[in-house]
Amino acid sequence: DGVKKVPAHLIVDGEPLASLPGTLNVLFDAGFNLKEACEWLYSTEETLGRAPIESLLEGRKSEVRRVAQSLAY
Repeated sequence: DGVKKVPAHLIVDGEPLASLPGTLNVLFDAGFNLKEACEWLYSTEETLGRAPIESLLEGRKSEVRRVAQSLAY
């Protein structure tokens, strides 16, 4: 249908989570493809002690991006 959709849990104050596009770019720059980036965002990250998406939703963008940058391969 050509309509872009965003999962409801990624809507904050009526807008898509602002930190997500930049975080995805960091992951792409680190060598991740879209599938790998999504898997990483929703899997528990040992360094964070939780899934990175949970930290992003709490406003901890810098911490998530630092970890993502360290994963470059």
